[in-house]
Amino acid sequence: MPTITELVKEMELESRTTRKMLSRVPDDKLDWQPHSRSMALGRLATHVAELPGWVTMTLHTNELDFAKSAYKPKVIRTNPELMGYFEETLADGMKNLADADQAELDKPWTLRNGEVILYTIPKTEVLRMAYCQIVHHRAQLGVFLRLLDIPIPGSYGPSADED
Repeated sequence: MPTITELVKEMELESRTTRKMLSRVPDDKLDWQPHSRSMALGRLATHVAELPGWVTMTLHTNELDFAKSAYKPKVIRTNPELMGYFEETLADGMKNLADADQAELDKPWTLRNGEVILYTIPKTEVLRMAYCQIVHHRAQLGVFLRLLDIPIPGSYGPSADED
């Protein structure tokens, strides 16, 4: 099972790539969406920026119930707001993770929609899933930027847009 130190390190490494990708989101395209069923660019970028907050939420709760959730996405209007929001959620997630107790990470956490339990897994696995969500939505963001002809930064190596 990953240790807190390993999870902190992974979060820090992924944040570098996420920061580069978010920095490319242009203010004048936040309402753009490639398809009617897709999120708008600004909403997707904001979701990527908020995901480090899932670390804090996971550590301080035992479940998320979609039926009771009062989720309201933050409205971002500029790239500096987006970057500030990302840095805020990242710092909070990193601090809470660094202060966490391994015993807390071993406790079960449940995702449900009312009476329907989607899964119950250890908090450590939820944190890894949150990291995967960051990578997944960051990749979507890369596709959106590519469609807008905005150069894509490298993730785990150089991109086709870098020398």
